[in-house]
Amino acid sequence: MDQFASKTGVIVKFEDFNLPNIPLSYGAAEARIRKLTSGGETKYFYQISNEGKYGTKTASIAYEDLIEVQKALTSLIAESATDASTSSDYIENKFVTDDGFKVGYYVSDGKLTWYMQLEKFGSNNTIFIKEASSVKSALDQAKAKMDELKQ
Repeated sequence: MDQFASKTGVIVKFEDFNLPNIPLSYGAAEARIRKLTSGGETKYFYQISNEGKYGTKTASIAYEDLIEVQKALTSLIAESATDASTSSDYIENKFVTDDGFKVGYYVSDGKLTWYMQLEKFGSNNTIFIKEASSVKSALDQAKAKMDELKQ
């Protein structure tokens, strides 16, 4: 998104469409669709933002990546049931987009924990999710809103 939004010599317009917040283990993450028009070209991004101690971290997921994240999350949810009963001390399973957004889970001491890493670099950019189903629902809502806006 940064590359698309930072073109020089063209007018860049942002429009935000708020979606329901994503429940986290502690608090909630804001979600929205950002419509970005730059030089006559329009792209849509699903943004997840979480305000932390040292500022707000935001993931911007392009429409094409959102579809891949949805597919990956379905697989991760299916695999998590098996992994939750692992005999290993630690297991981690995740999906990473080209931009560095991660969604996945880890099992430690028999406890399954879901997370999202919003930004590739920096600290305090990981958020912990109450339930994977809430993320799946949020992704489905995001895709539906993008499809509606593209009409």
